[in-house]
Amino acid sequence: MINSPKSEKTIGITGASGALGKELTKFFRQKGHKVIGFTHSKTDFKISNESPNQWIRWECGEETSLKIHLEKIDILILNHGIYDLSREYSNYEKSIEINALSKFKFLNLFEDIALTNKSTIKKEIWINTSEAEILPALNPSYEISKSLIGQLVSFKKNLLDKDTKKKLIIKKIILGPFKSELNPIGIMSPKFVSKKIYDLANSKSYLIIISPNPLTYLLFPLKEFFNFLYCQIIYKYKS
Repeated sequence: MINSPKSEKTIGITGASGALGKELTKFFRQKGHKVIGFTHSKTDFKISNESPNQWIRWECGEETSLKIHLEKIDILILNHGIYDLSREYSNYEKSIEINALSKFKFLNLFEDIALTNKSTIKKEIWINTSEAEILPALNPSYEISKSLIGQLVSFKKNLLDKDTKKKLIIKKIILGPFKSELNPIGIMSPKFVSKKIYDLANSKSYLIIISPNPLTYLLFPLKEFFNFLYCQIIYKYKS
């Protein structure tokens, strides 16, 4: 939880140089938290009152090299991704690597860090999967990659053992279309979305849903419920 006895937390945000990443950074800084921004950009970033307190540059495939930085983080927000409209076959591989496999590597790495965490405060990881996980986005490679990371996060969450549950909180962020460089016609503003993420993350709910589409609020809880039942069957079968 963000509002805990330890008021100041260290927040890690991937995709921190994007539209939503910038707004999340500003919002958390205004609330008195320290922010570490992870970015693929090769541009030199200056430090200001609205920027991350620290910038870390990284590339997909190098997630394990970030362990020393991730160990300092209380809440890790996985927000990086691409929305490539090209029709080349390599685009599918790139989308799956960045939107799904990279985030899953972060999740597994942060889980390992949480298990060795000696603090009584749980580590948290919030993963932005998008409503394209089950709803059309008019981009097959994007939909496939989001569906994959959505399923991976659901299975990871439902199959956590008791010891890990005491150390790690997983939340899935489901966002509708918001305005950014990738989606200039998005309905919601990044500032509105960042505030809603902050407010909803303080609840005990695993899902953080922010969308103008009413179907999203119906379909995603149903999907997660059936995933939960499926994982319960797996548990019983294994035992």
